[in-house]
Amino acid sequence: MNYNFRKIEDKWQKYWAKNETFKADNTAQKPKYYVLDMFPYPSGAGLHVGHPLGYIASDIYARYKRHKGFNVLHPMGYDSFGLPAEQYAIQTGQHPAITTAANIKRYREQLDQLGFSFDWSREVQTSDPHYYKWTQWVFIQLFNSWYDAASDKAAPISTLVSIFETEGNQSVEATCDEDTPVFTAAAWKGFSPAEQQQILLKYRLTYLAEAEVNWCPALGTVLANDEVVNGVSERGGHPVIRKKMTQWMMRITAYAQRLLDDLDTIDWPQPLKDSQTNWIGRSEGASVTFKVLPNAGVEAPEITGDVDPSSTSASHKIEVFTTRPDTLFGASFMTLAPEHDLVAKITTPEQKAVVDAYVTATAKRSERDRLSDVKTISGVFTGAYAEHPFTKARIPIWIGDYVLASYGTGAVMAVPCGDQRDYDFAKHFDIPIPNIFEGVDISEEAFADKANTVIANSDFLNGLDYPKATRKVIDELEKIGQGKGKVNYRLRDAVFSRQRYWGEPFPVYYDAAGMPQMLEERDLPLELPEVEKYLPTETGEPPLGNATTWAWDTKTRKVVDNALIDSTAVFPLELNTMPGWAGSSQYFNRYMDPHNAEAIYSKEAIEYWQDVDLYIGGSEHATGHLLYSRFWQKFMYDRGWAPKPEFAKKLINQGMITGTSAFVYKDLNKNLLYSKGLVQDKKVIPIHADVALVNAADELDIDGFKNFRPEFQDAEFILEEGKYIVGREIEKMSKSKYNVVNPDQICEDYGADSLRLYEMFLGPLEQSKPWNTAGITGVHSFLKKLWKLYQSPDDSTPTQENLKTLHKTIKKVEEDIENFSFNTSVSTFMICVNELTAQKCASKAVLEPLTILVSPYAPHIAEELWEKLGYTGSITYAPFPQFEEQYLVESTKEYPISFNGKMRFTLELPLDMDRPAIEAAVMAHERTAKYLEGRTPKKIIVVPGKIVNIVG
Repeated sequence: MNYNFRKIEDKWQKYWAKNETFKADNTAQKPKYYVLDMFPYPSGAGLHVGHPLGYIASDIYARYKRHKGFNVLHPMGYDSFGLPAEQYAIQTGQHPAITTAANIKRYREQLDQLGFSFDWSREVQTSDPHYYKWTQWVFIQLFNSWYDAASDKAAPISTLVSIFETEGNQSVEATCDEDTPVFTAAAWKGFSPAEQQQILLKYRLTYLAEAEVNWCPALGTVLANDEVVNGVSERGGHPVIRKKMTQWMMRITAYAQRLLDDLDTIDWPQPLKDSQTNWIGRSEGASVTFKVLPNAGVEAPEITGDVDPSSTSASHKIEVFTTRPDTLFGASFMTLAPEHDLVAKITTPEQKAVVDAYVTATAKRSERDRLSDVKTISGVFTGAYAEHPFTKARIPIWIGDYVLASYGTGAVMAVPCGDQRDYDFAKHFDIPIPNIFEGVDISEEAFADKANTVIANSDFLNGLDYPKATRKVIDELEKIGQGKGKVNYRLRDAVFSRQRYWGEPFPVYYDAAGMPQMLEERDLPLELPEVEKYLPTETGEPPLGNATTWAWDTKTRKVVDNALIDSTAVFPLELNTMPGWAGSSQYFNRYMDPHNAEAIYSKEAIEYWQDVDLYIGGSEHATGHLLYSRFWQKFMYDRGWAPKPEFAKKLINQGMITGTSAFVYKDLNKNLLYSKGLVQDKKVIPIHADVALVNAADELDIDGFKNFRPEFQDAEFILEEGKYIVGREIEKMSKSKYNVVNPDQICEDYGADSLRLYEMFLGPLEQSKPWNTAGITGVHSFLKKLWKLYQSPDDSTPTQENLKTLHKTIKKVEEDIENFSFNTSVSTFMICVNELTAQKCASKAVLEPLTILVSPYAPHIAEELWEKLGYTGSITYAPFPQFEEQYLVESTKEYPISFNGKMRFTLELPLDMDRPAIEAAVMAHERTAKYLEGRTPKKIIVVPGKIVNIVG
């Protein structure tokens, strides 16, 4: 019978679905193992062959662990809130939920046909109200919590209120806003309820604040830093500007040190750990306060009761953080971020026009763009000056786009003799560069070697090295009340608001005083309302501002018509929605108990599964999802809802399967397209062509291309020997590059087992590798050969050779799976099948364990072969074969028998045979007599375990 992969794969996929073969049990007596893939956003394009790479790897491991006796949780779901569905809704008017449901249906069909052993009974969708009810619940818990620095953990906000009521906040150690006032218990009790709520917002782990954000006018929403590339939106390439908006924020900075420290406790890739370490950006130094002098060098007017102190620049102070406080006497100017709050307040009238213009221009550049542009030197003098804490010298205050408001304090004390960027800035604008380093020439460049620093021209710091000068200057700053030692982090609190429709609604309404109030748990989920338009309103409000029924009745506890809003019982609901990472920050725990309507998960479920044992996904999530999830997990741990402070023990970043793009070459000025070999010395623009229009010889289907790109209907194609040859280039597989290979066609032509094996065979899991459809024929031929091996299985006793082949395969495959070296396992299978075929092995004692070995990689054919061997039911839980060393221990040696140094034949003899016995056995062999031809050997050389040489 031939290998009918289509029939086999359809049969077993239906069997697994009907019998819920992969359903996990929350109360099993087996040891647990939790294997998780980063769940996908269900895009309209569906899967291409690059997407399943990580899923195949995790599936192999999940199936392997089931064979090893584990109760395996291997769930799948969808990160189904997303901008593409909303953009499609804006273009067509179709509700994002309809688009998303259709996309999920398509994804599910594709995932099913690849034979993944997912427990679909636990499927979650982040856009399902039953799911996002618990995202809203976590948000409420964060709002009702503060970070107690004394105990280094989150605590209920009620405990903070109790402290305020008895002793004020003077002794409270907490992570809070820097402008939090100090007050007594009496003062607290004298505050109005709104004032108390305003103060509590400065402590809550999620809070409202005015923040500098990446605003994309075309998309009508705020974007995270990782969603902005080169100053434009990652999706759509729209311009992004920086602007201030009132946003919900997450106080992730409270967890900065723990996020750093606990990287040592998890088995994650070092490059990813490095990314998070750099993103968090811990540095030690000092906070220094500079007083802003009155404008134009005029003394500040005497402050009387009739004058507002904030109206003069003399009342302003600039705080900077520096890792080199020892260089304080070398500060010759200060630079503020153009978006710094003080810029508008301290700029002189004479400088206002140029400052305003510079601020506007900077707002059009992303933070990433500004940081990466190290060549451009730009800045503007504000006209204002600060006073040096010790020398009292006037220090000019500039603005420059290399300083970011989101990093540190948004201000730097510039020490050009010790920092190259400050040095270049000072040279460019002719600012003095005082030298504070003993015996160092700074005429050509700055001196940044703090290890060999000896301070000079610095008053009380003269003659001190870096450590001593640092300690000394901090002591002196503390004495005069203008500084202190400080640990700083690059990490900023996370913006949690998005001006979108298709996202989780905030469970928040605003009372008569404009203060945010949380819905009660019994009111959840707060579901998205219907809207006529998915764009922001004409007055600039987010899309939820288009909803006519989006107010909260505190008496009926229901959403009601906006027209009913009053100041006593009905209040407006929040118009922003949550960001994309909200739904993915606890989904791994929700999978443990996904249908629980009473809690995010039961105590029994979380205590059983504990955490993710193996997590597989892309490294591009290093400073997004993976950082925010760690933050939420630590919060849940602090509050007693999660048993572990980290959610995933081991993480693997799978590599990328790249596509081989095709290019045509258009003349820069004419409507001509040159074949690849004719491009040299011509000015051309490479244009992507759909790889489906190119054959194996790289010849372009010109008519097909003209239909694909109608703008080239009238173009002249310059051919090589009557053919148009495209250029080729390895790129990321992407719909926009027209190099996508659809797995559906691969499954139709070769089967899912062939696709699974081929993707593993391409190379190490963590590395990127190019796709080549022609290469899949090799693994498909292997499966045919495997199938053929099982045509007539019998109960014969396996030979020594059979057992040796089997057990070296068991050993290698188990080692490979444990080390995630799946590519070498595929090679091992091929060698094994070739050897068993050559040995004419038909013994069930060999074929049965071989079937189990193959099962994680090619589950459909394994199930069919298992049935062919006489078993009923699935192979899924069959015990993994045990490796036995004895079958690899050599008991015999194949000796090369040489005559006068020339090898004539081989003879297999026991390894423990001594020299006389070896000599006797060789001399007694009939082929020895043939080669001696009746002669008596002069000498017989025997090296036990190696050679025999007969000298005639």
